[in-house]
Amino acid sequence: LKAWGLDDDAAGLRRFSLTVLESIGSLAAAVKPQVALYERHGSAGMAVLEELLAEARDESVLTIADAKRGDIGSTMAAYADAWLRDSSPLAADSVTLSPYLGFESLRPALDLAAQTGRGVFVLALTSNPEGASVQHVGGADSVARRIVEAAAAENRRYPGPLGSVGLVVGATVGSALSDLQLDLRAVSGPILAPGLGAQGATAADLRRTFGAAYPQVLGTSSRDILAAGPAAQGLRDAALRTLDGLRGE
Repeated sequence: LKAWGLDDDAAGLRRFSLTVLESIGSLAAAVKPQVALYERHGSAGMAVLEELLAEARDESVLTIADAKRGDIGSTMAAYADAWLRDSSPLAADSVTLSPYLGFESLRPALDLAAQTGRGVFVLALTSNPEGASVQHVGGADSVARRIVEAAAAENRRYPGPLGSVGLVVGATVGSALSDLQLDLRAVSGPILAPGLGAQGATAADLRRTFGAAYPQVLGTSSRDILAAGPAAQGLRDAALRTLDGLRGE
């Protein structure tokens, strides 16, 4: 917000969010609001997020609520209702989830996503260095591999080329996919790959890292594109450069 000359408050956040949506929403496969950056402004910030999600819906722009929710029982069901139920003011097309309490603890969200035609992206192999201390444990039978296999099994329950369960796999994980023997093609779901641009990954890195699974990948770029604002044309030009790279043009 400061870099755009906006106040660090709900009003500045609203202008920022709607400018991004209006400028590049039609170019992106989806927009991914980082929920924590709205939560930090309290109820006023969450009202901005509600407005953003509604505007995106009206413009037929898909949304991924980057909330990384995870819990058990009725609390997980409440998170599912908040982000995946048609009647919710926070309803998004998909939401990111944390499986640390066990993949099956996500059942309320998995079922509701399938029922409402929405999706979830489950954290599997993240690009932050701290993640390896948990996700890589077990080697060939790693925690990450168990999450990947659980997602694949869930998607096999439903017909179609792609299921409603996707995974979050960092764009900068490098050789970890092969080292841990992860078969992302077998997931039959989309792969959300943060880390393109400012975090160091290039489009060529994505193709090299994901190999045969590359057609399933949604590469995400935030800071590189947003740094080109606040002018709408600057944002569009940055988004188009990113798209050209992903398409190999």
